Amino acid sequence: MTHVPVVIVGAGHSGLAVSHVLTRHDIDHVLLERGGVANTWKTERWDSLRLLTPNWQTRLPGLAYDGDDPDGFMPVAELARFLERYAERCGAPVQTHTEVTSVAPGDPGYVVQTTEGTWEADAVVLASGAFNRPNVPALAGDLPAAIDQVTTFDYKRPDLLRPGRVLVVGASATGIQIADELLRSGREVTVAVGEHVRMPRVYCGRDIMWWLERIGRLDERYDEVDDLVRARRVPSPQLVGTPDRADLDLNALTARGAELVGRLAAVRDGRALFSGSLRNVCNLADLKLVRLLDTIDAWAAQEGLGEGEGPRPDPTAVPEAPRLTIDLVEEGYETVLWATGYRADLSWLHVPCVDRKGEVRHDGGIVRDAPGLYRIGLNFLRRRKSSFIHGAEDDANDIVAHLLAHLGRPARRAGAHAGG
Repeated sequence: MTHVPVVIVGAGHSGLAVSHVLTRHDIDHVLLERGGVANTWKTERWDSLRLLTPNWQTRLPGLAYDGDDPDGFMPVAELARFLERYAERCGAPVQTHTEVTSVAPGDPGYVVQTTEGTWEADAVVLASGAFNRPNVPALAGDLPAAIDQVTTFDYKRPDLLRPGRVLVVGASATGIQIADELLRSGREVTVAVGEHVRMPRVYCGRDIMWWLERIGRLDERYDEVDDLVRARRVPSPQLVGTPDRADLDLNALTARGAELVGRLAAVRDGRALFSGSLRNVCNLADLKLVRLLDTIDAWAAQEGLGEGEGPRPDPTAVPEAPRLTIDLVEEGYETVLWATGYRADLSWLHVPCVDRKGEVRHDGGIVRDAPGLYRIGLNFLRRRKSSFIHGAEDDANDIVAHLLAHLGRPARRAGAHAGG
């Protein structure tokens, strides 16, 4: 059994950020990664995926985007290379192709068992992400056997799907991006729409992420919101990163021929049954969009960057009578694509800190009732930006500060380490 002060589970952007900060404070540690660096980005995303955030916002502690297209959007393959370069530049002690099979309490600390040996650690940082398994609803089991079911883990590109119509379930960023790609390939697509967040790609000449950063929305802390559970479950915004910086919302999909229906509520006798709430959820998303743009306008006026109201997108065009049922087989649907989110796979975590939904109980990444155990890489972990690449830096700094106190180690002053 090998002892090390800190074990980090996962070598994605969050785990690498924690590693960089630990190195800056001269804390020995190891990153255990089941594949290679950035494994999830390489193996569990579709071929055409690009980041929702502009390149200038792609930054981690010790490395920021340094290419010649700051306003562009990284393809997933380029992001993987960026993270590999980051790991190499920081000298991250990554042990690749090492799957963690158990994390359990030790005496003291924790015992981490892997396919390549066992580690004993005073602290463990769970940086394995929240996107390990697709979150497919139970009603999937009621679909006809003739229907092919595909998750966003399985989907790679349109020509790998069966040739018939596609029902895309989910209208957040992933769902509308895949629906748009299918429509552009000539497919007939129906989108089942639930709660969603609508945003323009560009507002008053600047990327929406620039505005969200400037008005302080992305830095809002987990201990500053009234309903943290609700805030952590807000869907990812309807955005896409393309060279033309185009908007991608439900109006864009219907303009390309998509049919909109309400949330998929049940499947009975081969018929998909949809909620009648489509108009309401679209109206609510439109209302929240206007409120956001009003906030931006007020901030811009206060800062002397503009006066008055900027352009407002057209309201979502909802059919007068959206269909409530579809006979999937009879009407030629061959695929249901589940864009219904993800969940963490923590089946290997044998510490009594997981709730009945399989989620770690934590306060801003500091796991409750498990001293020395930490979580990072979750939506709104400590700030609204936590789920974005650039959000990892502040979260990593906060978590390592707590970890140092747990180890009884003093923090080094900023910039004291050559890699800082």
